[in-house]
Amino acid sequence: MRTQVAIIGSGPSGLLLGQILSGAGIANVVVDRTRRDHILARVRAGVLEQGTVRVLDQAGLGARLHNEGLIHDGFSLAFDERDHRIDLAGLTGGKHVTVYGQTEITRDLLDARETDGMLSLYDVEDVVPHDFDGERPYVTLIHDGKPLRIDCDFIAGCDGFHGASRRAVPPSAMTCYERIYPFGWLGLLAEVPPVSHELIYANHARGFALCSMRSLSRSRYYVQVPAGEKVEAWSDQRFWDELRARLPRHHAEKVTTGPSFEKSIAPLRSFVAEPMRFGRLFLVGDAAHIVPPTGAKGLNLAVGDVHYLSEGLCEHYREGSEAGLEAYSARALSRVWKAVRFSWWMTTLLHRFPEAGAFETKIQLAELDYLTHSRAAASMLAENYVGLSY
Repeated sequence: MRTQVAIIGSGPSGLLLGQILSGAGIANVVVDRTRRDHILARVRAGVLEQGTVRVLDQAGLGARLHNEGLIHDGFSLAFDERDHRIDLAGLTGGKHVTVYGQTEITRDLLDARETDGMLSLYDVEDVVPHDFDGERPYVTLIHDGKPLRIDCDFIAGCDGFHGASRRAVPPSAMTCYERIYPFGWLGLLAEVPPVSHELIYANHARGFALCSMRSLSRSRYYVQVPAGEKVEAWSDQRFWDELRARLPRHHAEKVTTGPSFEKSIAPLRSFVAEPMRFGRLFLVGDAAHIVPPTGAKGLNLAVGDVHYLSEGLCEHYREGSEAGLEAYSARALSRVWKAVRFSWWMTTLLHRFPEAGAFETKIQLAELDYLTHSRAAASMLAENYVGLSY
């Protein structure tokens, strides 16, 4: 099989890249080791920067997003039994974020790819990129029990932290930076109305909590738990009790409880691999970087990567120029590290670390108090939250 760009991974980054390239007349094939139904069953975040919405619009994928997505002009910081709203729109000249689940974006992308008749191979095995440091890269895999080779001009590794793309790179060619946090997020999804029309980030002596949503009738809540905690130890009732204990009373009294239909624990880490280009192999999204979900940057960073890479590939095929491809890694990493810094800062600000003492707790509260009384400090937070420009 021959194509122009072989895309490994059919999460949002791989599918979005394929959609943009197909719209530009660039042939591509998407391969994934999982099944289509499993991809749609994965529950992920859904706070979208305006830049992300713009890229999705340009790819022709904004109709359902604009119909069902929830515009948020602010969010609340809750601490010390107080609640302070960060006015995103007022602090950034009218910018906002949109709440629209990553699963829904993936569904839109999958439907668009099938409608357009673009080739995708699911449930494949033994995916390996080859010869990406030369002129004729290719990907081998097992599909329907048979070996398959895909010859291509370029390979896009959009297959996540545990995928084959980064593993194919010699360790000596890459530098990795990592920070493992000593806690995770226990998340619960329930068909109940959200406690607030905007997100609530809570700093409490018992640990961090987040009140989020997927729609006006579906809520997504999180509480900080120690690393190694088992989800089986948490009944729904225990979760609801702990969530309410970490919220200011006026919010806790408004929490509507109900049976969960998804409950899981996500470990928190910061990870960056440099560079993000190795010859004709490009790492995209979680294959190159992971951020804690505190700053809502994971999906948005992946879309930024797709934006830079698709520009470079379109420029290559349209004009014969290598400038965009050569600049891809530096452009993407510049934005990645700013988001890594912001996500680390938000995580440090809002979570209780096991080694922290009274001094560190007082510093957190002083920082929060400063943020909520200084327009300059709040503007920094708002500017990063709504997303830095591409």
